[in-house]
Amino acid sequence: MSHRPTPGRRSVLRGSLAASAALTLPAALGAAPAFALSGRPKAGWGVQTGDVTADSGLVWVRSDRPARMIVETAATESFRNPRRWHGPLLGAGTDFTGTTRLHGLPAGEQIHYRVLLADPDDPRRTGEPVGGTFRTTPPGRRQGVRFLWSGDLAGQGWGINPDFGGYTIYKAMAKLDPDFFLCSGDNIYADGPLSATQALPDGSAWRNITTEEKSKVAETLAEYRGNFRYNLLDENLRRFNAQVPSIIQWDDHEVRNNWYPGEVITSADPRYTEKSIDVLAARARRAFSEYFPLSTLQPQDRHGRVYRVMRHGPLLDVFVLDMRTYRNANSPDNQAVDPQGILGAEQLEWLKRELSRSRAVWKVIAADMPIGLVVPDTTEGLPNIEAVAQGDPGAPLGRELQIAELLRFIKHRRITGTVWLTADVHHTSAQHYQPSRAAFTDFEPFWEFVSGPLNAGAFPASALDGTFGPERVFVKAPTDSNVSPAGGYQFFGEVDIDGGSGELTVRLREQDGTVLFTQVLQPGRVGQ
Repeated sequence: MSHRPTPGRRSVLRGSLAASAALTLPAALGAAPAFALSGRPKAGWGVQTGDVTADSGLVWVRSDRPARMIVETAATESFRNPRRWHGPLLGAGTDFTGTTRLHGLPAGEQIHYRVLLADPDDPRRTGEPVGGTFRTTPPGRRQGVRFLWSGDLAGQGWGINPDFGGYTIYKAMAKLDPDFFLCSGDNIYADGPLSATQALPDGSAWRNITTEEKSKVAETLAEYRGNFRYNLLDENLRRFNAQVPSIIQWDDHEVRNNWYPGEVITSADPRYTEKSIDVLAARARRAFSEYFPLSTLQPQDRHGRVYRVMRHGPLLDVFVLDMRTYRNANSPDNQAVDPQGILGAEQLEWLKRELSRSRAVWKVIAADMPIGLVVPDTTEGLPNIEAVAQGDPGAPLGRELQIAELLRFIKHRRITGTVWLTADVHHTSAQHYQPSRAAFTDFEPFWEFVSGPLNAGAFPASALDGTFGPERVFVKAPTDSNVSPAGGYQFFGEVDIDGGSGELTVRLREQDGTVLFTQVLQPGRVGQ
């Protein structure tokens, strides 16, 4: 492999992350800041970077009180002659979070940064800096690209367990030193309260760190914010965030299990006093935009949407989908005509347009839901379908019609190098889609790789739908439902693109980083 060397990055992390690790977390870290605080502003929730390009990136922080966000960048960890960026004033309107856009950065370079929080009334009073590092996208292909993906964090009652070491999977991912991390959704489980303990099969107990906001389903803006804050209590995640920039998408559990626009929660779920999903989704979306550095959800972006394309030099474009916001209602999904589908008409046209414009060697379609795996929705006690496939192996029906249209477009426009990545189903697998096995045949072969969960219940493998001819080449999943992280079956995936040959290698890994499956794909092909 012709990966770029990363001299000095480990020493950078030992230095810049040490400052972050040394911070004493506020006693009420899981709660909203209090105003009667003495001393200087603190950033106990760490730092994050996101949506990094060749010359820009977003830096995120949260303060424990009102503060002015200041970011300094430098070429080395000594921070000699730093460049200073004056960010927003952090206040209650954004839950004391803020994001600063860095621009005019050198391409293909290691960027060292540190965030200072200044007292709004006395700018000379700043808290202890919290630092991190990231690489900007290289201008050429020689350096190659390596990134990771997964999803599903703190679900099914399995939260941060200090006896287990917290979210240990982030340690394994950090060791691979990726260029970025693609989170495929379910960053929180707003509909999944956490209790102090949960029984394990051997009779012992899983012990959760708990907070007030995680004691019930999230309905208010404060409760959604508290769900996002909860994960930042984990030191492994904070360290990872300071080392690895992210590309974040969302799915259902950021709001409520299997939600769709216009849904009204029935009385069958008495946990909710607010019954309008649209109201809940608006609150969740606001908290989501506050707690992640996303370029399209910043105030200066007029679109305000989750779907976007992130370009990583000549080797890679990542097409980040939103399969939640624009979908039609969950149903048996067997209708013969379905113009809205799971993406909505506008997003589908955007995706086709951007795919046809892309000149990247590889075009990763980051889907928050799988294409050929049957994901049922029994939330309201009905036999509905949550994802795309509905189990009928015949001609496309329902949401499959929209995917068929996209696959046909990719074939006839001879778009090369498409690969689908997803999470959601809480196991890991590799599916190869082949028209010779399919009911719908007007497409070129492609791969879909599934990974996750990060720290949530693991579940048996989903059934396959034969419409697009999938063959499950690899799968690892438990036979029981809701297996805890202590029982294994926690997964992440790795994509490694060689700068010389252009080959793309996918590795499916488990919790400790062990490689379970490897697939090498060749560049320049419409299908393979």
